[in-house]
Amino acid sequence: MSQRENGLITFESTSLALQGEAVFKQENIDFKTIPTPREVSHSCGLALLFDSDDIDKVKDVIEKGKINIDSLYKFIKYENRNKAEKIL
Repeated sequence: MSQRENGLITFESTSLALQGEAVFKQENIDFKTIPTPREVSHSCGLALLFDSDDIDKVKDVIEKGKINIDSLYKFIKYENRNKAEKIL
């Protein structure tokens, strides 16, 4: 069974998600804006998906208060389902 592991950030509002996009661009963190997976949250409709190799860089951005997040997850995509493990 193949799987892919990423980091995923959810937000409380669309405007906070857009601010998160801007910060990720400034910090040169590759990401993809996606609809928030239903396995994770129903708050805001947007989430940022990024490579799990950047998790420490993303945590640093969060700890410095550069972005205001709802939650941070390890997001594992299997062939036919998804799994999310909350980190923050």
